[in-house]
Amino acid sequence: MEGTTASQSIETTNGAAKRDISPAPVESASDDAPANKRLKLSGTESPTVDARDKGIARIKPEFLLPKPDKATILAQPDDDDAEAGGTKRKKERGQNKNRRFAKAREVVKFCESVKDGEGICKFGKDCKFEHDVEKYISSKPADLDGTCPVFDAIGYCPSGLKCRWLHSHYLAAAGKLLVDEEKKANAGREINRIDRDTQNILQKKKFPVPKSDMILPYLDSLKEQDMIGNDGHKTETATKEEKEEKKDLAATYVEPPFLPSEKKTLNLHRAKILSPLTTVGNLPFRRLCRWFGADVTYSEMALALPILQGSKSEWALPRSHTSEIPGFGVQIAASKPWQAVKATEVLTSACETGISGIQDVNLNCGCPIDLIYRSGAGSALLDSGSKLIRILKGMNYVSGEVPVTVKIRMGTRDSHPNAKKLVARLVNEGDVAAITLHGRSRQQRYTRVADWDYISETAQIVKDMYEARDEKQKEQRERRKVWFIGNGDCYSWRDWWDAVENYNVDSVMIARGALIKPWIFEEIDARQYLDKSATERLEMIRKFAHFGLEHWGTDEYGINNCRRFLCEFLSFSCRYVPVGILEVLPPKIQDRPPMWRGRNELETLLGSSDYRDWIKISEMFLGPVHESFDFKPKHKSNAYETEG
Repeated sequence: MEGTTASQSIETTNGAAKRDISPAPVESASDDAPANKRLKLSGTESPTVDARDKGIARIKPEFLLPKPDKATILAQPDDDDAEAGGTKRKKERGQNKNRRFAKAREVVKFCESVKDGEGICKFGKDCKFEHDVEKYISSKPADLDGTCPVFDAIGYCPSGLKCRWLHSHYLAAAGKLLVDEEKKANAGREINRIDRDTQNILQKKKFPVPKSDMILPYLDSLKEQDMIGNDGHKTETATKEEKEEKKDLAATYVEPPFLPSEKKTLNLHRAKILSPLTTVGNLPFRRLCRWFGADVTYSEMALALPILQGSKSEWALPRSHTSEIPGFGVQIAASKPWQAVKATEVLTSACETGISGIQDVNLNCGCPIDLIYRSGAGSALLDSGSKLIRILKGMNYVSGEVPVTVKIRMGTRDSHPNAKKLVARLVNEGDVAAITLHGRSRQQRYTRVADWDYISETAQIVKDMYEARDEKQKEQRERRKVWFIGNGDCYSWRDWWDAVENYNVDSVMIARGALIKPWIFEEIDARQYLDKSATERLEMIRKFAHFGLEHWGTDEYGINNCRRFLCEFLSFSCRYVPVGILEVLPPKIQDRPPMWRGRNELETLLGSSDYRDWIKISEMFLGPVHESFDFKPKHKSNAYETEG
């Protein structure tokens, strides 16, 4: 697609008229330039305030297209997707909330137990699935061209005979699947899986949680007391008998609760951190961000109760890859102390921890989605400070050597931010190793800009508290630092470095900025904008697809899953406007461009917001779409009626 110099045209799915895409000469993205060529911009190129139109990403005139009609103007993306949730909107701008994804169905269903060609099915002749290899292979659609990406990467294919690239690692005459032992021995692997037996124990509520059983009665006894601080709300005065009972419970500890000073060391000083992201923050995407230089990644938000119930889909969320180690954290959400405490103990008991596994367990206190908020979890905990402290104390006690961290917002309402008071309590009473503050309220969700002045003021409170503590209590110097992380609107290396150098934070957690351009971590290291060519961006998409096939599988079901999540990723990456065609820098995440064309045909395609173009891109790496595949984008703004 690239390498065109003559005047050309492209017809994307979302428009009947062909677009002229003859590119103006741009040295940094020319087809003859090296693949890793970078566009370096000095500080003298920063625009004045007057140079920027509020909310508009200004495009160089030669890349502008005619003004769109009203329907196209309304079709703007909604950022509630990035970290979960959304509100009711007008039809043309709302979410497709009742999305259903069809599963690929085989004509002949082959037994999972024998898909490797050597396994034995415990059901034998009573098994309802097919065991005849020749019959199954003859019923499959024709193999996809090329070599199996998973076999090529790790030396064997876990999908076995179900693989859609079966010809590349199967000797039909011998009936044998090939294995490259050297590659297999050196390949990375996925960790934090639970086996079927553990899942059954969880489902039967028989998983042992001895620490939780001991600490929860004590935490319950603190519910109406002022012993761990108060929220400014009136509480009942404890009776003498209640106080004595609480003292008795406190005396029953077999061992004292762990404090952050007794946890594994957590060093987040200027670490490049990827935020927990719902749907798009899956394992393949996190691997991609690690490839681009991220230091710390987090799982998608997992709900504590389904974790305790052994839900297969929920336990897929804390799964990680060895390339994420060290520096992988698991985020959970819970509305009740017992849920959070038991889920933390189960996670740290059933999964690998420390340097070879989970770095920290993060409590989500910022999710604005209505379903989570109304249940009392997520950002609802911001208005229940004492309850939040109890949850964190309990999590900290049962997590063993794994530190506990927390992510919050400024408050639930724009007019009543309470994060400053809450952070002071968390530092003194919460036993947390790190606090992340998103510079928006729950009411604000992802609208308007993040309030970094408020983040800076809150960070200064944490610093002042530690300076005062060192003066009064010298022994507290041994207590490890509570890291303070800022979050909100980080979209370029300038944003990141400006925050860590001028806003009192130890680091910045990146969310939507990484979804739109995952190489932001590379930019931070280089301290310069990277004008990625369309070819480089297509290579990034290929890498995501191959990571996805490793994770979901190379059978039809796995390919469908991979294609779906690739399209979800493309729904964000299509919003990237190449640095080389911007008229004003730095780019801002809230700015929206007018209609534009790329410097070549491929760049224009990668900027399309039509989901059918995303499916076309997926076919480059995942083969033709299966007849059962159906993708409906989260936002109706990205959907178009099928031509009749």
